Amino acid sequence: MMSYQDQVSGIAAELEEILDLDDLEAKVYLNLLRAGPITASALAKELDIDRARMYRTVDKLVSRNIISTTLSSPKLCIAADPHDALKIALGKKEDEVNKIKKSGEAIIDKINNEITTNQISTVPTFRVVQGRQNIYADIAQMIEETTDTIYIATTLDDVSRMYHSTIPEKISVCEKNGGKVRLLVDMTDPKLTPFVKRFNATETKIGELPSKGRMVVQQNKKMIMSDSASSVQQASSDTDFSLCTNSTEMVENIFTLCSFLWNASKPLKTIDVKNFVKKSRAA
Repeated sequence: MMSYQDQVSGIAAELEEILDLDDLEAKVYLNLLRAGPITASALAKELDIDRARMYRTVDKLVSRNIISTTLSSPKLCIAADPHDALKIALGKKEDEVNKIKKSGEAIIDKINNEITTNQISTVPTFRVVQGRQNIYADIAQMIEETTDTIYIATTLDDVSRMYHSTIPEKISVCEKNGGKVRLLVDMTDPKLTPFVKRFNATETKIGELPSKGRMVVQQNKKMIMSDSASSVQQASSDTDFSLCTNSTEMVENIFTLCSFLWNASKPLKTIDVKNFVKKSRAA
């Protein structure tokens, strides 16, 4: 059973993704919700944080309307209602999307009208993508555009984070286009099965992976691979790096590996909880 602190850490990690907060900002917000109105100085002492750093964090959260301060002396910090905080985050993302659409369409028209492009090339490409949000955006696009099979082999932590991205929605689009997403998760606790099921992959299996990394691959097309899926709760999303390539040889090697791991794994729905627990303890 997860401890209270583990639960709080898990919620904080999800808040980082949803509200675009860093680790300290998420902790400050959650502690304000728990403690109620409190001074920044008292909160700094409670979280064992330098007061100057706490004041900077509070100012940043106030500017984003995630917390507010009173006019009293000393000032008290008050957390915004979670529903209001979510609305603020959604509004910000919608504004960003609308800006990108409007500016993007205009610049594409300029490129097409004023610049002669020649992008036809059979040379394999490689690029390193930094930041979990950017990586998830690449994965979502890859899934949306496929009409065949894509493997996603990763940790339970990573699946939990991807659930709050657009990836689950793109899986539905992929399936409508005739494709399918096979999710392979390295999971040791069968009690967490509901968290995997909610991801709604076309097919899901549980198996041991060769590393704590992330592998996303589409046969003959493209792959996105990370050395680590940043499974540690405290890991910053900025420390997540992925290699993205369309190299035929590399793509086929990883696709073959994922196919092998898939065939050696068990479907999520057929796992025997008692035997699974016994096997895990014996290991």
